[in-house]
Amino acid sequence: EPRYNSSVEQTDINTGWTLKMPDADVHAIWLLDTTVVLKPEEKFVVHFESNAALTLKVAVSPLSHDDPLKVANSASLAALKEQGLTAATVALYQNSVGADRATLAKYRAIVGHLRQQYEGYAWSMVTLASKPLTVRVLPRGNFLDETGPVVLPSTPSFLPGLRTSTEQQRLTRLDLANWITSKDNPITSRTVMNRLWQIFHGSGLSAGLDDLGSQGELPSHPELLEWLSLEFRDKGWDVKKMVRLMVTSRTYRQSSSLRPELKELDPNNRLLASQNPRRLDAEFVRDNALFVAGLLNVTDVGGPSVKPYQPEGYYEPMQFPNRTYVASKDSDQWRRGLYMHWQRMFLHPMLINFDAPSRDECTALRSYSNTPQQALTLLNDPTFVEAARSMAARLLALPTSERLGQGFRLAMGRDVKAAERPSMEKLINDQKAYYKANPVEATKLIKVGFSQSIASDPAELAAWTQACRVLLNSHEAITRY
Repeated sequence: EPRYNSSVEQTDINTGWTLKMPDADVHAIWLLDTTVVLKPEEKFVVHFESNAALTLKVAVSPLSHDDPLKVANSASLAALKEQGLTAATVALYQNSVGADRATLAKYRAIVGHLRQQYEGYAWSMVTLASKPLTVRVLPRGNFLDETGPVVLPSTPSFLPGLRTSTEQQRLTRLDLANWITSKDNPITSRTVMNRLWQIFHGSGLSAGLDDLGSQGELPSHPELLEWLSLEFRDKGWDVKKMVRLMVTSRTYRQSSSLRPELKELDPNNRLLASQNPRRLDAEFVRDNALFVAGLLNVTDVGGPSVKPYQPEGYYEPMQFPNRTYVASKDSDQWRRGLYMHWQRMFLHPMLINFDAPSRDECTALRSYSNTPQQALTLLNDPTFVEAARSMAARLLALPTSERLGQGFRLAMGRDVKAAERPSMEKLINDQKAYYKANPVEATKLIKVGFSQSIASDPAELAAWTQACRVLLNSHEAITRY
């Protein structure tokens, strides 16, 4: 739903309508996407959420128009009240609706084209230049003491490539950007490469991601870090090129099994003798399950946040104002975790259970835990139940002999082991027998989520859904090796 400031839509801002002035007499018109026809016993409810005392007057009109009061005159309404739908009343209704809907559709198409032109990125804010503030050294940090000397913009003196302003030439933000990426300042490229290395290898060449200074850890391979930083800087700051370079390297493609002779000499694998297995980040755990299920929406890039399924009443402790959480529908529900709605201090329970930071402060390196709540989330969160059911539908489309092996390949990247097959087959057969005896339970399970899977045999789909829940709950399914 778009957000409105008075009656003007603000593109890409969700849920809300604000008034320009508290005491102003304003009005707004909402055009419904589809016509609503109410039965005699039904009611049309309009719900406003606000912590301000307002006097509201709400009216509905059968005539869809930017100004309903203009077209809803006595003659028009009298025509609509005539018995039956005469040609005149139909024409009156279609004319009032048609022009407005066409304009609205054209507007939305233009906005959609603009989003495509900008590849989904938000528009940049444009500000007017103003006279710079006078900045002084504050004696003992006292901002009321204006006796300190006036200082001009400058780069930090303890970093390389010092640049200072003069009375004739004052440094600007462009000068700052040029200094950050200049050859006189190698710290930028080293920092980016150290963080990129951590993403693909579990730990950076210097373990202190947020401190490459004198108080941080010296790099385990200083020459490698320097070479990567120069390659990154001199080849046009091409992140995609450096990602390809790292993931195709022999170091990245090593086995995750630590060599026995190095377990005591190098227990943290800082010598890079093997790959480091590690659990996926919180957002990737969800993305991985949706991808395995064939649900992940990777086509929509940019745009507003989306809201996954969340326990009802989770936001009740939040006040001023109260929050009402409505889960996104259609393909928005399965967008990447990057676009999940992020409520500070009230993160989505799935994000909390998988150690996502609360964003109260900058977190360069996340912590990783192993808790029962994680297993319960993978089993019971509607997103993962829906993913398991959609994955089961994918497997049921295959010949019976291929289903279990393909399930293991999708979830874990390997074939099913001989020792695993009997227990999984027993689980599937037991669950199938249970759901044949309890068809209501089978229907309830396969209806979780907004997506739909056509099931000729609901009991079989429910049984395979349970098997896929087990696969998606396994340690291998949420771990990078």
